[in-house]
Amino acid sequence: MTTVFDIPANDLIAKVADELKNESAIKAPEWSEYVKTGVHKQMPPENPDWWYIRSAAVLRRIYVDGPIGVERMRSVYGGMQDNGSKPSHFRKGSGSIARKVMQQLETAGFIEKVTGGRNVSAKGRKFLDNIAHSLKEDAVKVAPGLEKY
Repeated sequence: MTTVFDIPANDLIAKVADELKNESAIKAPEWSEYVKTGVHKQMPPENPDWWYIRSAAVLRRIYVDGPIGVERMRSVYGGMQDNGSKPSHFRKGSGSIARKVMQQLETAGFIEKVTGGRNVSAKGRKFLDNIAHSLKEDAVKVAPGLEKY
């Protein structure tokens, strides 16, 4: 069976984001079109579907690195803050966004709370593995001989 580790992250995240749009528990809050994703950013995201892409990326990250908590997610989505003529420094990403995404994924049943953060549930593992398997089948249909994909 194909797993998340067998598929490139960009392809998997894009497909999972499309599937999460159909989930009733995953909805972008009203404030999501105005908010920056961290203090190191100067503008909010330009993609209107960024909430679903972030949710898919968080779900994949928990699958790969779990159990993982909000504070570690903040570090994953942080970046360098431009301080002008002063040296740049690393700043963590938004904790509110990470927390809300994790709460929505937990409500949908894809992740569950464990000691040390959150981990992917059996439903979430099946969801991601099925998408990875369908992506591999599509790649093999398009270009036979890419069984290693």
